[in-house]
Amino acid sequence: MMFSYRPVAILCSPYSRRIDAPHQSTVVEGTQTGEAAAATLLLEDWVDTRALQDLDGFERIWLIYAFHRSEGLRSTVKPPRGGPKRGVLATRSPHRPNAIGLSAVELVRVEGRTLHLRGVDLLDGTPVLDIKPYVPYADAFPDAGAGWIDALDATQGRCFAPGPRKPRGGTSQKTVPFLNKDTEQNP
Repeated sequence: MMFSYRPVAILCSPYSRRIDAPHQSTVVEGTQTGEAAAATLLLEDWVDTRALQDLDGFERIWLIYAFHRSEGLRSTVKPPRGGPKRGVLATRSPHRPNAIGLSAVELVRVEGRTLHLRGVDLLDGTPVLDIKPYVPYADAFPDAGAGWIDALDATQGRCFAPGPRKPRGGTSQKTVPFLNKDTEQNP
């Protein structure tokens, strides 16, 4: 069985290279600014803006997207946190059987066909296949076991995650304008 999808939106992100983006949207240590990145998500023309109705008011949303720069499937990968190679389906690596990713990001506001976001870990130009609201009572399982990650937490510290691996240059990130949620002025 084959499926085909077309993006509902395209992400405008400050990250132009994989090496610059955090490994998870909430892990920003080692990024150029050390802060959660601002981004905008532009709804494609074929999607009726009524599809965004009632989304404003959710603090977080799920982005389901295509790893458009994935270099293909790898059965095992070395996670950024270290340790041995792991089965790709036990990781969040982009080198998946179907190059599809999932990120929970902060929704700052909805403005026309544009969603203003914070805390992205996606590259500029990422095609977003779907948007879903984050619903805390259904989406959060804080006591759930996390397999090999729990074992790393026991040795490296709970929730330890490295930032990007290499020093950053000043030219690889671009500025994505957005209004600050609290002050409604450019930061």
